[in-house]
Amino acid sequence: MLACWFGVDRSTITRAISEVRPLLAERGCTVSPDVRLRTLAEVVDHLGSSGTTGIIDGTEIRVRRPAAGRKGRDKFISGKNKQNAVKSMVVTDGEGRVLWCSQARPASCADITHARQLGLVKLLAGGPAVEILADAGYQGLGAQTGGRVVTPPHRKFKKNAPDWYEEMYERQRKAHSSRRIRVEHGIAHLKNWRALARHLGRREHMGDTVQAVAALLSHQQTVDLHSTRQT
Repeated sequence: MLACWFGVDRSTITRAISEVRPLLAERGCTVSPDVRLRTLAEVVDHLGSSGTTGIIDGTEIRVRRPAAGRKGRDKFISGKNKQNAVKSMVVTDGEGRVLWCSQARPASCADITHARQLGLVKLLAGGPAVEILADAGYQGLGAQTGGRVVTPPHRKFKKNAPDWYEEMYERQRKAHSSRRIRVEHGIAHLKNWRALARHLGRREHMGDTVQAVAALLSHQQTVDLHSTRQT
């Protein structure tokens, strides 16, 4: 369609997209007109300097299944959704604004393993005192980061729990969920882009595609927030 609009060959549009995609991915997420976050280390420093609460979560994007007989075919199968997908870790602030997205990995990787491989534990353990909210998939990171990662409370009673404990547990769980839900809103805005709802292109481009969309979305959110404050 773009080739028809501009009166050029389809290969010309394909080449232009392949050149623009990595440039957008390297642009980083816009926090303010003069601040962009390109790495997870910069995100942690920003949260520490601004005193902002961060929220992390993993999101899966469906992709085409690798051809039969290809090495590593099963590693794209998600253990949660039982479908072929890639996974990216998303970081937002307390308002749900996207601060950073990681490169995509095969969806068989667990959320907590992905976070460790990205170096989150090392950055938090020796970094500023920040608060990062996460779901039960990241339980265990709190002890490794000095309490900087906050996950839902552990359930101490497997069965026959007292009534007072059930009430307290549900109250704590809902309080944590109500604070953490903003990251789901940020992911929903990312998934509004058709390329991230279900990717039908080449899987090796997914890493740049996710970060490019995050860069465009964060810029839009920053412009909207700046316009609202001016009015």
